Amino acid sequence: MAILTKGPRGTQDIMPGDTGRWQYVEQVTRETAGLFGFREIRFPTFEHTELFNRSVGDTTDVVQKEMYTFKDKGDRSITLRPEGTAGVMRSAVEHGLLTEALPVKLSYLISCFRYEKPQAGRLREFHQFGCEMLGADSPAADAEIIAMVNEIFQRLELKEISLEINSIGCPTCRAKYHEALRAHFSARRDELCDTCRERLEKNPMRLLDCKSPICKEIAKGAPTVLDFLCEDCSSHFEELKNRLTSMGISYTVNPTIVRGLDYYTKTVFEFVSGNIGAQGTVCGGGRYDGLIEQLGGPKMTGIGFAMGLERLLLVMEHSGSPFPEETPCKLYLGSMGEAAAIKAAALVAGLRSEGFRAENDLMGRSVKAQMKYADKLSAQYSAIIGDNELSSGLVKVKNMVTGEQHEVKLSLDEDDDDSLLNFLYHTGFAELTDAIEDAGL
Repeated sequence: MAILTKGPRGTQDIMPGDTGRWQYVEQVTRETAGLFGFREIRFPTFEHTELFNRSVGDTTDVVQKEMYTFKDKGDRSITLRPEGTAGVMRSAVEHGLLTEALPVKLSYLISCFRYEKPQAGRLREFHQFGCEMLGADSPAADAEIIAMVNEIFQRLELKEISLEINSIGCPTCRAKYHEALRAHFSARRDELCDTCRERLEKNPMRLLDCKSPICKEIAKGAPTVLDFLCEDCSSHFEELKNRLTSMGISYTVNPTIVRGLDYYTKTVFEFVSGNIGAQGTVCGGGRYDGLIEQLGGPKMTGIGFAMGLERLLLVMEHSGSPFPEETPCKLYLGSMGEAAAIKAAALVAGLRSEGFRAENDLMGRSVKAQMKYADKLSAQYSAIIGDNELSSGLVKVKNMVTGEQHEVKLSLDEDDDDSLLNFLYHTGFAELTDAIEDAGL
């Protein structure tokens, strides 16, 4: 039978064999954010297009080339979210979160959508974990955000990943920098791509982010923003560096980092991997002190980051980071006959309520076929219930690796030391003890 259709280009299906890795990364990111006081926020997959035009910036590649925008039945322009920060800001302003005790700390796990060329770790539908801290203008907030990302990567045991930081200044000092950039690029205006010629007057910093080989070559000789920082931005950046050093977090100052979205001010940063080629940025973020006010909220500072989970998982695989194994089937309880099948189903239900992964026959298979299925499940133990077991109340439980067998009572009574339930607890005790010792507890 022919397949009716395939998934759209730039999307992927995450199969059951891989979802455990995703759940592990999601769990680590959520738990680490929680330790830093961040609370999860959930917001719509699509927003009014105006939100992204006003926040991300109409001179960015995201807005100009990559957004999925359409008209709904009410003739309103709607866009699938290309990133998370704008939606979080809109939600925080709309629902009064900014009146709470400051700083407001919010985290999110979302899918995003951008129309771009699919490549390793980059898809048209992709997933991000991000955090936003609102209301704290001190470099201490910048350092804490970076420290949290660093902690996540340490917990995931990422290797060969480095932190790069920069400051792109505030609107005041950036105006002088824009003039210097215009002077530099105007000298070779005719060689620039059409997009960069358009951006030259509106937002010359966007030229530093162009992917055109010719524009990238021209940008190599461009002045750096660090030479134009005002006193406030310069002291902010110096304190950030001092705080990172005091935390033992290594970094490199990279004056070419500008990030791809217009709302950034002062601190910008990227965590970069050397394991996946040119597209090595795993996490990026920075400060956006004017964004909330720009979206109709109060004058309030903010800083945040987002990391792409597809790229993060790719880096983990390339660097040999460990993933937890899937929880195995503890017991496969087979049966012979209708009465035994009913009893097996009842026992399995009871074991699951006690926290054990247990399975029983749902296909009416023969005993031999049931044992083959138990083997495919990699069940640690198996047992077969028939008329004899029902009448005696005893069953032989087999270790599927060693072949060793133990006769136990079918009862799930916790007070009965010889019950099936306590047998399974006992067989997990050694594994639990080993885990406690490995953790040094």
